[in-house]
Amino acid sequence: MNVISVVTKPFPGQKPGTSGLRKKVKLFSQPGYLESFVQSIFDNLPDRQGKTLVLGGDGRYFNDVAIQIILRMAAAAGFGRVLVGQNGILSTPAASAVIRKRGAFGGIILSASHNPGGADGDFGIKYNLGNGGPANEGFTDAVYQRTQDISVYRQVAAEDIDLGRLGETRIGEMPVSVIDPVADYAALLESLFDFGRIANLLARPGFRMRFDAMHAVNGPYAHAILEDRLGAPAGTVVNGTPLPDFGGGHPDPNPVYAADLVAALADPKSGLSFGAASDGDGDRNMIVGRGFIVSPSDSLAVLAANHQLIPAYALGLAGVARSMPTSCALDRVAAELGIACYETPTGWKYFGNLLDAGKATLCGEESAGTGSNHVREKDGLWAVLYWLNIVAVREQPVEQIVREHWRRFGRNVYARHDYEGLQTAQAETLFAELRQKLPALAGSIVAGTRIKAADDFCYIDPVDGSRSERQGVRVILEDGSRIVFRMSGTGTEGATVRLYLERYEPDPARHEIPAGEALVSLAALAEKVARIAEISGRKVPDVIS
Repeated sequence: MNVISVVTKPFPGQKPGTSGLRKKVKLFSQPGYLESFVQSIFDNLPDRQGKTLVLGGDGRYFNDVAIQIILRMAAAAGFGRVLVGQNGILSTPAASAVIRKRGAFGGIILSASHNPGGADGDFGIKYNLGNGGPANEGFTDAVYQRTQDISVYRQVAAEDIDLGRLGETRIGEMPVSVIDPVADYAALLESLFDFGRIANLLARPGFRMRFDAMHAVNGPYAHAILEDRLGAPAGTVVNGTPLPDFGGGHPDPNPVYAADLVAALADPKSGLSFGAASDGDGDRNMIVGRGFIVSPSDSLAVLAANHQLIPAYALGLAGVARSMPTSCALDRVAAELGIACYETPTGWKYFGNLLDAGKATLCGEESAGTGSNHVREKDGLWAVLYWLNIVAVREQPVEQIVREHWRRFGRNVYARHDYEGLQTAQAETLFAELRQKLPALAGSIVAGTRIKAADDFCYIDPVDGSRSERQGVRVILEDGSRIVFRMSGTGTEGATVRLYLERYEPDPARHEIPAGEALVSLAALAEKVARIAEISGRKVPDVIS
């Protein structure tokens, strides 16, 4: 086997964020840029020799090129085998499922999740451990340190392989198995849910659903599971062909970027009663009823409250977990169930220890990610099937299920305001000022409202004792309302500042008040505290969800 050592250099800014390294395609396609980062991953895997690596991505632009490069580098690094999804496709939850089922050493997932694709769009890469979950901070920090002094990467001299043909081939001495990207994942989901009952629901007169794959990775999975296995009519899945630029769209399942789906469910003439969408790599979801959008935080709480209806979870939940910015609706369900509710930083990797230790069964984030202990990633189609299973058993529409949940537990009125593409210096100034104010905020009165507590969230992992600091600034009011400020780690240009607003409303008579109206005073208080408009020049957020 002809291993070639290629001289390279450190590239600035190769520090992984909450979900790996995400940059513009133009950066990744520079000679040596991807290779240097991949070599830095491999250099931190001393036990890789002879082991199995899983590889695939969301099909975005540069995905096919990157896979061929990584295959040649994996052969040079001494891996015993690589399992790669056909045509380079593997959704993020499917990759986790394959790693776990096949007992793989780990996996490389190529995705920038919900970020735009195409030649001028974004690309991403992350490493997942043998449990199927994202690498922890200790590993990603070590990778970043290696990128700062790397001088050479290694690859074998080999031609590209045919990723479209299932079966085994070789690169150098290393076998490469091109696998069906759907099979293992679909079998896993079928073991969790009552597929017979869901199939009956989809065949019921008067029930019609639409799944918008947003020209992203979940198209083939939705076609195979919803239409082929469960018998949903052809055409149930729309925008189901993965495209390198996601059809020119933004593959983020929210009311702004999935507006067509929301409009269709709001139109009585459409005949639709259930809608769903997923993102670029298939790990996020949006659930829409007839004229009713389910917030991600409410969705997580509803799934937990109805766990007994789902075969895989009917015997009970060990515990639940949510990211800190996610609303406290889940906490109220956990309290009634008598189980623990863990509050973690944003990033699915923080749930891994809880899941592996058997402390949590369901997990979720306000950014439309929900999942369980079946894999170690959030899972968009899993959430859709969970909802369909609930609807099938309860024989109620989505809106009724959520409103009954509110009557039972109260409503956590919630919104996220995104300020995208800010100058990094502006965002740093905003957070520096916030942190300076923290000692004086607790007990103070701002805009006529008393602040009970204020801090910069610090998480101590209950399993391994690791400590994660500066995970978001929290301002908690006397009535329990919360304001959270956080810098997102998923953007590729400038900085994205996220403002989270939450107010608990136990009175059913007030559940009809629109979230924007119910949270207007909190938004005003947030501006007083953080001066977002003054510092950024943005009078309104770019996205409200």
